[in-house]
Amino acid sequence: MSRDQVRAVHCDHRASDEEVYAALARATAPLERAWAKLKTARRIGIKFNQAWDPDKLRYFEGQLQELVSTSVARATLRLLRERTSAELVCSEISVFSREQHPELGYGMPLLPLLREFGVEFVDGNRPPHKTYAVPGGGQMFRQLLLPEGAKEVDAFVSVQKMKNHAFMGVTLCLKNLFGLTPQEPLGRSRQYFHHLVRMPYLLADLGRLFDPALNIVDGLVAQAGREWGGEPRIADTLMAGDQIISTDACGAHLMGVDPRADWLTPPFHRDRNALACAAEAGFGTVNLDEIDFQSEVRAPVAEFHAEVTDPREMVVSWRRTTAEQALYYRDHQRELVDRHAGEYILLQEGEVRWHSPDSTIRESRRVLSGSRPDQGMYLKLVDPDEAEGEHYEVYERALEDIRQRQL
Repeated sequence: MSRDQVRAVHCDHRASDEEVYAALARATAPLERAWAKLKTARRIGIKFNQAWDPDKLRYFEGQLQELVSTSVARATLRLLRERTSAELVCSEISVFSREQHPELGYGMPLLPLLREFGVEFVDGNRPPHKTYAVPGGGQMFRQLLLPEGAKEVDAFVSVQKMKNHAFMGVTLCLKNLFGLTPQEPLGRSRQYFHHLVRMPYLLADLGRLFDPALNIVDGLVAQAGREWGGEPRIADTLMAGDQIISTDACGAHLMGVDPRADWLTPPFHRDRNALACAAEAGFGTVNLDEIDFQSEVRAPVAEFHAEVTDPREMVVSWRRTTAEQALYYRDHQRELVDRHAGEYILLQEGEVRWHSPDSTIRESRRVLSGSRPDQGMYLKLVDPDEAEGEHYEVYERALEDIRQRQL
């Protein structure tokens, strides 16, 4: 099989729409495998990093700082319209409830552009949804609930802003897919999946489920520090690849990050490197020598870092005790089902500290942890059938890793 292809090109952040289009066309033109899939597709799904409070949009040097810029989105849609005959559908999960803003597409700054190009918009919080089995049995879950409008496509495209992430280190095309998990009341809160130990493997599962044919990183203006409220960076870079993990590995490299690095190595202060998790299970690679990577720009394209939010000792304790509580749940599932079937619970030191039929935790876990802030809290749906099929061996491996490192 041919190697995964990734191309990075220089593009000035002050460039015109036409210049951005030319740069993105240059980056994507060599990706023959990607275009072969896209050209035969009847329906192409697209996920832009775009959902946010319109009152909190941040701009720097005329570009969106935290979301995909309009010029990059325009170039992406123009290329897809010119090079394919497919129906285009853009899926996204609103950060607002329908009760807050019932109008379709509120909080989507690219919505006018989607209308201009005749792209269908799917709000993934609205039905229909369907449960999909993760190829290969999954690394974190056996199956996941997803919007049918996002999943029932012939090919998929992920377009993301180049950013750091305080929890996951970097957020690129793989992390972008997290925005397709439906929230309450039909799905689950982001807190359920955005969970210590669980999150990087969940991202790997989403990567396998969507397996985008084309992955685009907007690095015209990037962001360091964290995913929201971080520091702007001028990177003058656009990148495209035909495999999501390999693309993100090259993106991490351009950010000055070793894509093979893992937990406790900056910028992965809080949890494992999701790219490494996926690659170790055979989905993509984080070894640049195994990727057909060509770049007009040199790494690092700017200075990037992930903010350190908590002391190392606290993070190690959280990881250890979260894993211990997950295994406690596994070993005591029957008695917990008898008391809390159908509810979500937070387990700490073998005790249920919180429970609710709704997965949304409206009080900080730092508060709920009470007098033991160093003890992790494991959030779990108490399902007698364990339909989601969580892989508890992940927690066993997390504990073994801590033991081997003598942390």
